[in-house]
Parts: sequence; C-alpha cells; structure tokens
Amino acid sequence: MPESLPQPSAHPARIDGQRALDAVLFDFHGTLAMTVDPVAWVTAAAADCGVTLDRGRATVLADRLSTAGALPGVSPPVRVPVALSEAWADRDLYEHAHRQVYTGLAATVPNDVPGLADALYARVLTPAGWTPYPDVMNTLTTLRAAGVRTALVSNIGFDLRPLLDAWGLTALFDTLVLSYEVGCIKPDPKIFLRACGMLSVDPERALMVGDTPADAGAVNAGCAALVVPAASPGRPNGLHRAVSLALS
Repeated sequence: MPESLPQPSAHPARIDGQRALDAVLFDFHGTLAMTVDPVAWVTAAAADCGVTLDRGRATVLADRLSTAGALPGVSPPVRVPVALSEAWADRDLYEHAHRQVYTGLAATVPNDVPGLADALYARVLTPAGWTPYPDVMNTLTTLRAAGVRTALVSNIGFDLRPLLDAWGLTALFDTLVLSYEVGCIKPDPKIFLRACGMLSVDPERALMVGDTPADAGAVNAGCAALVVPAASPGRPNGLHRAVSLALS
C-alpha cells in the first residue's frame, strides 16, 4: 500500500468527539475473501499436473472433491476417514495436520490426474486460490484513516501473509492472529483476548466481524460481534456495516 496511508496513534482522536469502537477484528475466509469456484480450482490444479480437463469432467470431479471435503473452505466432509480424524481435529492448530487432512481427503476421490491432491492443496496457499471481496480495501482504509486498530483473526493452518501481501492489504492490519501460530481456535475466548492484547485495546472496545457462530464466540471475551453471511466471490460482503458500527 502507499506509504502515505495514515498511521494510527497510540491514543487516536475521536471522530466528532465520539467513536463507538477502538478496534475491529476480522475473520478471513467468508469475510475478507472467498475460495475460487471449485470447478476453476480443479481445472487449474489439473493443468498444474499437465492434464487438461474439459468442463464436464472438471465439474464431476469438483463435485466429488467438494463432497469429500477436500477443498478447504468449500464444504466440510460428509465423513472423515478414521485415519484422518486426528488431523481433521488439529487442522487449524498445526501446518502439517492441515496439509495432511486436505491432501488425504483429496486422495479418497478416484481420478486419473497424477499428483492432483498436492496440486489442489498448493493452490489454496497462494492468491490464485482466493478472491478478495471488493469492499475489503475501502473498509480497511476507512477504519485506518479514522484511527481504528485492525486485526485479522483466523482459524487457519497456513500462513495468510503471502495472500495479504499480494492484495496490498498487509499494511492495513495492525496484527495477525492465526490459530496455528497462537495455539487456540475460535470460538475459544483466548484467541480474541490475544488479539485485543496485541492491539492494546479493551475487549469491550472491540468488534469481531465474521461469518460463522465461531466468530460470534468473541462475545464470551467481552467483544461485540457482527456476523455477516459470506457473499459470492466478487460481490460486496457488507463490510460497510463494520465501519458504521465502529465510527458511529
């Protein structure tokens, strides 16, 4: 982002003498970004393996992989194989468990694309596997200009920094609180308290914005919570509500 972006001070001035909140915490998947269309995901991963899939073949394979839960963020598995149950439980706490469970679930789906399981997982680690919502940039820049501190609080088993760097969002967050780095996952109040501590704000002066009941767990840490259903990729995700609540 441009270096001229306003920097929040330790004690930001109020807007018109009043501001409802000092910090806004954001979930990642379904709040700031959405995974790409499963068919496009499978088609691209197969191409990475040197195989060209026609639309029909890619659609069938994408449906089977989605049902198996092999595409992170698309849908949970209908059934987790016993051999992967421990990795599934730990997927947002350890990088190796995250990779193991999703490549393992992909391997349960028969296909004739050598290396597809690893290729599918590799794409979720890069910006190519995601579409940021169009209202993210404006939301974050508006909050930062007003002196509101921001944090990314995500249940995730891999580093989101390369994605934020690619989208020019890194400088708009004061801190990142990733479950696999801090050792706790939403809705555990500890992860929200950790975020507030890293921002040096009282939980009562913070808002958690997300798309699931796990995000609403922030209320048990003393924060307010705004749950906004995830929008389709490319459509605004209603993040203007966070600005209204923070600056009112």
